[in-house]
Amino acid sequence: MNSNISILLNADKNKYAVPHFNYSDIWELEAICEAAEAEKAGIYAASNMRVTESLGVEYLGALGKKVYELSQGRILNHLDHSSSVDLCKRAVDAGYQSVMIDASMYPLEENIRLTKEVVDYAHAHGVLVEAEIGHILGRGVEGSYEKEDYLVTVEDAVRMAEETMTDSLAIGIGMAHGFYKTTPKINIQRLKEVNQAIDIPLVLHGGTGVPYDIVRECICNGMSKANFGTILHATYINTLRDEIQTFEETNIPDLMEPVRESVKEKVVELIHVCSAQNRY
Repeated sequence: MNSNISILLNADKNKYAVPHFNYSDIWELEAICEAAEAEKAGIYAASNMRVTESLGVEYLGALGKKVYELSQGRILNHLDHSSSVDLCKRAVDAGYQSVMIDASMYPLEENIRLTKEVVDYAHAHGVLVEAEIGHILGRGVEGSYEKEDYLVTVEDAVRMAEETMTDSLAIGIGMAHGFYKTTPKINIQRLKEVNQAIDIPLVLHGGTGVPYDIVRECICNGMSKANFGTILHATYINTLRDEIQTFEETNIPDLMEPVRESVKEKVVELIHVCSAQNRY
């Protein structure tokens, strides 16, 4: 068994969630890592498909390997929501500790086939894999989904887990990417059913804007990993905008230090939402 899976198994056993934070540059990554270190929390630091392709998978893989080493294995560098099998394999080769293949836009048989291809390659190199079944609503880098048939079925989740041997599974229960326009309608009952039917860690996507009590209810009922991205990016941009507006040419400030601190504060807050502090 890959030793890195223990970060998720421990969370599942002890009813907390491993926080997953998407980064878009070095400033955001540093803030995430500093917060995790301060709170003694094991986390995922993740680059989505667009960020990975823009900055370069080899560059981010090297950064992630150093972060993993310095954190003594407590911060996993993760490729998030890749719809590309090739990019997942390149991330494995570049040194990522975890990759997500999102083939949920395809029929179940094709989803299983593509996921299994990534699992076989990643596991041969000691890398974890996350897959997805059902649909995450809203707009993400992998596309958008607004249809009514987003809800995962127990039967499909069981097939995905058994036939692919994926290490973790994101399931569609009403979560959405981005900010919610209304209070999300999360199907806790379906979460309970899936959690009872399969024994691999489940992943909550679309954590931004979900009331914290609902996040905690999901964790209590089987979610072992909780993803947050948009809220960090919004914190980053809003703080940078405020700093630029107060900029004076005669007094050049360090614009990025306040940005790092504001992102760090938000990460600490979300670590506590997941009850992931002081876990090592």
